[in-house]
Order: sequence, then structure tokens, then C-alpha cells
Amino acid sequence: MTFLSSVEGIVWGVPMLILLLGVGIYLQAGLKLMPIRKLGTGFKLMWQGRDRKPLPGEKKKTKEEEGEISPFNALMTALSATIGTGNIAGVATAIFLGGPGAVFWMWITALVGMATKFAEAVLAVRYRETDSTGYHVGGPMFYIKNGLGRKWLWLGGAFAFFGAVAAFGIGNTVQSNSVAEGLSESLGMPHWLTGLILMVLAGAVILGGIKRIAKVAGKLVPIMGIAYVLAGLIVLILNAGQIGEAFSMIFYHAFNPIAAAGGFAGAGVAMAIQFGVARGIFSNEAGLGSAPIAHAAAQTKNPVRQGLIAMLGTFIDTIIVCSITALVILTSVEWSGGETGARLTAVSFDLALPGVGEYVVTFALAVFAFTTILGWSFYGEKCFQFLFGTRSIMLYRVLFIIAIPLGAMANLDLVWVLASVFNAMMAIPNLIALALLSPVVFKLARDYFDGKEILPGEELDHDKS
Repeated sequence: MTFLSSVEGIVWGVPMLILLLGVGIYLQAGLKLMPIRKLGTGFKLMWQGRDRKPLPGEKKKTKEEEGEISPFNALMTALSATIGTGNIAGVATAIFLGGPGAVFWMWITALVGMATKFAEAVLAVRYRETDSTGYHVGGPMFYIKNGLGRKWLWLGGAFAFFGAVAAFGIGNTVQSNSVAEGLSESLGMPHWLTGLILMVLAGAVILGGIKRIAKVAGKLVPIMGIAYVLAGLIVLILNAGQIGEAFSMIFYHAFNPIAAAGGFAGAGVAMAIQFGVARGIFSNEAGLGSAPIAHAAAQTKNPVRQGLIAMLGTFIDTIIVCSITALVILTSVEWSGGETGARLTAVSFDLALPGVGEYVVTFALAVFAFTTILGWSFYGEKCFQFLFGTRSIMLYRVLFIIAIPLGAMANLDLVWVLASVFNAMMAIPNLIALALLSPVVFKLARDYFDGKEILPGEELDHDKS
């Protein structure tokens, strides 16, 4: 733990924060704030992308031209992986370690992260390939390979390695561990039993591949996401008198240290920035390079259109869901009482909704974590496939499923630190690629909004070697 904590401090230090925010600000500036200005367009395209009826002016797709899942389900698959413990436990941890000001820096990370997520999806669709089974594959390893060329192939391999390993942390053991902890505290359920149930349920979906994962995510994510937000809004209505003070604390302590109080140890501005950005990235994954792996499988021929849909993932995850959690915690009298993680969120909900709030959080955490496991199994699988070929997919799926109950029984502190370290290691190759390929993103975005034809990824002359 001591060694890993030291490594975490290095990889999530000032250079990483500058790289994450710097690339996001650069992309947002290069796109002239288009992701923020075109937010409404993104929601419109998402709604139209629920199925594959041709959009106005769009030719009907032939079977060979289609991806595996609809644009809407591609976003839901990406959201299934992002809306998880980060939205419930991660936000609480950020506030506990960095103070209320950490929430402000989570918001900033999300606003610049929208440009990052847009660029990731644009490049993923632009440079995707079709594997030997006829499925579309894409993501950072492919836009590094096909966009930057063979001399950068090692960077794509590095991302794939870190992604395949990180999936066992952020997308597997962290999730099962958090669910097991929550069910143990609220229902007294043994950790091993929770892990076993999750393994059986997740295994039934994961073994069916991306189509089954997307189908389940397309149903579960909207229902559970809306239910959690509504429950949070009810709490905020009940705590309406404290909302103004909560916002005041968020904005003031983003730039000013906060003193210790009760069980809260106090936090400086640097801690607010560090934990706000780190937990924000853990939650919305902008810059990690994970979400574009799902968007590469979308039934679309237009990279920019999918990018506009993809950027909504960061907005929905952090600006909406994480904000609900943060405000519920900060309008509660318990936020400085010494609790942290999912327990702090559960206590905050339960104070406003006695006897009900804790179960709302426990159930939401279980469903969010379950869908996160599904989404990340696909991400890790595609990274593993890039390294070892299509035949390795089933081996990875089996190993991933076996790890679920092991994570449920592991030490939580160790799991969180491991996940945090490999998150950072994934982000580095991806952010380098985004910076180098940014001219492609800027040109495609300009061409799209100028009404010019965008060359589909499948028609590019890829280096297949």
C-alpha cells in the first residue's frame, strides 16, 4: 500500500493534472467551444439514434456498412461503464479528501472533458477497423495505429496493455467491492455471496458479447439513472434551505482552503484540485480512452455525429449525476462527520428520507456497478484482442468474470489505489494521441458544420499489418 500510494501520488501529480486539463482546454479552444455550444444538437442526435432509421438526408445503410449497436446504445454502453461507484462513492471521497471545493474542479474537468470525449469518439469511428469476425473494433489503440502510423504502434500497444489490466480494477474489482460493502452494511449480506451473485448475472451478459451488453445497458442505464436523479431531487427539495450554502462552499473553497471540522480533516486548494480532477476523471473517464472503444461499434458512418453523441456522456455523468450526489451530501449536516465513500452518500440520503434513503443508494450502487462491470468487460476485451488476436476474447471474458467475486472480498483501499494508478497509465498514451491527431478532429468538425462530406472510417486505407 505504501509503495502504490507513492506511485499514485506521482501519476496523479501536477504533470498529469496539467496534461488532462491542458489537452481538454486545447481541444475545447480548437473546437471554439463547439461541444458546449452544440449540446442541444447532441441530445437531438442521441434521441434520433435510438434505432437506425435513416436520418434526414442520410442514405439507408446496407448491412455491411452498419456497426453492431445503435448510436444511442453506444452511448448507453459508454455510460454504463462511467455511471458507477465514481458517482456515489467517488464524489463522497472527493469531498472528504478535498473539501467542497473539489466539486468545482469536478465540474471544470467535465466541461473540458466534453471536448476530449468528442475528439475520442470522432477518432474512434474515423480510424476503426473490422476484425476477422466482421465486428467493428476501434479506440485509442486503433487511432494510434491508423492515425499516427507504424512508428507509434508501441504507444497503441501500451494503451491496450494498461486498458486490459485497468479493466480489472476500475471496471471490475472496485465495482464488486463497493457493492459488497454497501450490501453488507445495509442488509448484512456476506461479501462472498454478493460477489457470487454478481459473477453469475454479469457472466450471463458478458459471454453474449457487445450486442447483449448494449441491449442490457440500453434498458438499465436510462431507468436507473433517471430514478437516482429523481430521488436526489426529492432530497434537495427537502433540503432546499441549505442549497445556497452548498453552492457557496463549492465556489469559495475551490480557491480557498477549508479548516478541519468534526471528522473532516480540512483541505487546501491543491487538495481540492487534485481530488476533484482525479475523482472527476474516475467518474466520467474523459481522457482515459475507454468510451471510444464502445462508440467505435456504433451504427454510423459519420465520426462527427457520433462525437456529438459521445460528449453527452461526460455531461450526463458529471454535470448531472455527480452534481446530484454532491449537493445531497453538502446539504446534509453529516458531510463533515467523518464518514466517507458510499457510506457518506447513503447517510446523507437517509437523513432526508429516513428508512428509505440508504436503500435507494445501496440499490443504485448495485445497479450502477453491475452495468459498469458490463461496459468495462467490453473495453478490456477489445484491448486484449488488440494485443493477442480475436481468439483470445473468450479467455479474457472468463478471467474477467472470475475476478468479480475476488474483488468483492478484497481490501477496498488496495483496490482503489490500484484502479487509480492504472487509470492514469491508460490516460497518458491516449492524451498524447489526442494532441497529435487534434488537427484531424478540428478539420472533421469544421467540414461537418460546413455541410461537407465526411469520409467514413471504413473507407480509409488502413495499415492492416
